[in-house]
Amino acid sequence: MLASLVLAASVSLAAAEPPAFVTAKGPRLLAPDGKPLLTRGTSFGNWLVPEGYMFLFEKAGAHRQIAELFKELVGPEDARAFWDMWFDTYVTKKDVERLKALGMNLLRVPFNAKLLNPEDYPDVWDEAHFKRLDRVIAWCKEAGLYVVLDMHVAHGGQTGSNIDDSAGGPWLFDSAASEARTAEVWRRVARRYKDEPAILGYELLNEPIAHYYDVKAYNPKLEPVYKRLVDAVRAEDPRHLILIGGAQWNTEFGPLGPPFAPGLVYTFHKYWTDPTIAVIKQYLEFRKRYDVPLWMGESGENTDEWIAKFRAVLEKEEIGWAFWPYKKMRHEEHPGTSLCAFPAPPHWDKIAAYAECKNGAAKWEDCKKPAPEESRAALAGLLKNIRFDQCPLNPGYVKALGLSLGASR
Repeated sequence: MLASLVLAASVSLAAAEPPAFVTAKGPRLLAPDGKPLLTRGTSFGNWLVPEGYMFLFEKAGAHRQIAELFKELVGPEDARAFWDMWFDTYVTKKDVERLKALGMNLLRVPFNAKLLNPEDYPDVWDEAHFKRLDRVIAWCKEAGLYVVLDMHVAHGGQTGSNIDDSAGGPWLFDSAASEARTAEVWRRVARRYKDEPAILGYELLNEPIAHYYDVKAYNPKLEPVYKRLVDAVRAEDPRHLILIGGAQWNTEFGPLGPPFAPGLVYTFHKYWTDPTIAVIKQYLEFRKRYDVPLWMGESGENTDEWIAKFRAVLEKEEIGWAFWPYKKMRHEEHPGTSLCAFPAPPHWDKIAAYAECKNGAAKWEDCKKPAPEESRAALAGLLKNIRFDQCPLNPGYVKALGLSLGASR
């Protein structure tokens, strides 16, 4: 009888134990089994945060500009239907399974805070977009991939460029209301996923404070905002890691001081530099000084040779990585700078020419607008081309990342 009670108590305690999470100890990330974890992953860029260059646009760069363009070309109802299909088609379970088969163990998921909490409707929370995050996290969990949730677009804008869909400035740092709304988004995200072990952590802000703003004025504001956002997360979730990046596109750690909370990971981005240890020296010194983990959250958009060299540098220094991006529209002059690329649909040259003219001409009404039937055909073709079976892998890029095509073809 006593043995039965002991067994029952032990089973009850085991059932009550929280699931194991990735943790940080000194300069290392540790998997739930306590072994060092080196992440190898990519990002679902262009999915919940569309970027103009991945549509082969140069001047229509921000999500809001692309959305307005499509609305003008096909009307608000058709444009709304297009985006619903885009969000449900651009990434699928097959894409997640492909990444696992390649040998990856992590997926970074950029998201737009304004999709979860619309900019002009502070009290509205869009459950449809939360469920899209739910779905991808569930696919990753089933496949055995960790997830980093990356707020690529904060309320007000943290960068002041097209990538944060902002109104032409890093207004997050000048607006108490934007800061409060951004903190509330993180609080709700943390509450929703606090018990999900597939999530490695939350990346609070992507690439804050572009270099062409007054960095002397803005950089000192960065860490206080991070502290507010960490408090919001920790009010709901005491366990997941929290990733914070440097200023000037996640490259400058100067504004960051010693760790101000447990469970912090420091993330940097590197593009178009020499692929050598010299370019990450300040981050290595920061890691040594404060005994904290580093993570390389974005790099790429370069030759296979460059990517292979930089990836090797990172791994030699025991720095996990997520190269950017998983997929985008194929650029004929640069066809191999993503894991896979899909073709442009018919009439896309006319769409791109109109987008460039409208966003650069003094009198945009003089720009040649594609016919409605051409625009509808182009957007329908785009929805067809973004499907999994239209995006073949780039073998050179896969090899550069040290992965294996294997069963992923």
